[in-house]
Amino acid sequence: MTTLTDDPRTWGARNAHDPTVVRGDDGLWYMFSTDAAVGVSGIPVGAHVRTSPDLVTWSFHGTALGEVPAPAREWSGAQGLWAPEVVRWPTADGTPRWHMYYSASTFGSRTSAIGLATASDLAGPWTDQGIVVATRHDRDAHNAIDAAVAFDRAGRPWMIYGSFFGGIHIVELSLETGKRLRDEPGTLIARRPSEVDGAIEGAYVQYRPEEDRFVLFVSYDSLVDTYSVRVGAADEITGPYRDAAGADMTSPDAADAARVGTKVLGGHRFPGGTGLIAPGHNSVFTDGDATFMVHHVRLADAPTQHEAQIRRVHWTAGGWPLVSPHPYAGADAEKFERPVPVDGRWQAVRFAPETAELVEAESVQLTAPISTAGEPVTGTLRLTHLPAVERGGQRRDETPRPTQVELDGVVFGAWDPVAARPVLAFSGIDADGVVWSGSQEVAS
Repeated sequence: MTTLTDDPRTWGARNAHDPTVVRGDDGLWYMFSTDAAVGVSGIPVGAHVRTSPDLVTWSFHGTALGEVPAPAREWSGAQGLWAPEVVRWPTADGTPRWHMYYSASTFGSRTSAIGLATASDLAGPWTDQGIVVATRHDRDAHNAIDAAVAFDRAGRPWMIYGSFFGGIHIVELSLETGKRLRDEPGTLIARRPSEVDGAIEGAYVQYRPEEDRFVLFVSYDSLVDTYSVRVGAADEITGPYRDAAGADMTSPDAADAARVGTKVLGGHRFPGGTGLIAPGHNSVFTDGDATFMVHHVRLADAPTQHEAQIRRVHWTAGGWPLVSPHPYAGADAEKFERPVPVDGRWQAVRFAPETAELVEAESVQLTAPISTAGEPVTGTLRLTHLPAVERGGQRRDETPRPTQVELDGVVFGAWDPVAARPVLAFSGIDADGVVWSGSQEVAS
């Protein structure tokens, strides 16, 4: 298979893995990601940097740190940098300061390090400040990769990190140095049992002042083909985090290994569209009142290829995050000239947590006394399955399910990439804590 090109300037959002997005003082959006690419020779080493004026079109702008810094390299033997987390750091006088937490490791090893680099500008230069936390494969049960930073109600910084080995931990950082306050692994906030190889990583925590609680996003299963994004919520930053069905995300047993964690995004395909598999390792960012998720994903027809996608995140009346079924194409691409009613036929996917495979959309009837010109509207949505003959054939997934479902949902505008026009979209959680997401059918 022919690669895109060895020239990173032509990649756009392709070859972006483990992405995070922040806005610079120059008004541009900056995406930082793992230094990975498929079938490309001479991949630049160091956290890859892309910029965008609109969150839609991305241009490659080299690397932050042109190497694996010596302390992390000597500890881990890493040849590249993984999963950079970049955050604007609070300073007493308001002077711009950015922290980048990067991971240095090798595949399948707990001999890992999370390092810190700082800069006064997102464009760099970045200065390495050494290792924040390090683990040894033969010594530690947890793993020092996939850092993310969150601030608690008092403005204190915390680092969330971890992986398949030992689960996800959270540890308090020093506001002055950006490093750990105490030499400890921190508090366990999510894990999975050995029966599924402990398959969990890529965690991120978002504080929601509207509900005064913290929301954990985390990826389950294999980044190769079965990744999915799960969420839980907690009253305190250190947990306990529970999913929408009330299950504690630190204590699933073998029987619940697939079901714990509310699945908000998984592999799916809409009619005529590209099949997307293994969406995951997300981070969350905001622009005014709008919340966004950035994640990487693979193409079902070319699974070695990966790219970054950005999606709108909308919040239910109950305070749960739900993800748009379509990638973001710009604010104007989500608007209509006049309100559009919800009632009608939709294509919908059910993100059953126990289903790891790609889910094909099916035709449903959606009913709600809601009309919108694209702005998000929360409410109760009633979804009715259409008989198979009305859908033009049988489902691939013949799992028994209710004929009608009531959802705590959100309806909003989105851009349908197949119809190439704005459409209404929805996402909602049913009484069992299962997420549905869909797109209004467009008349041909």
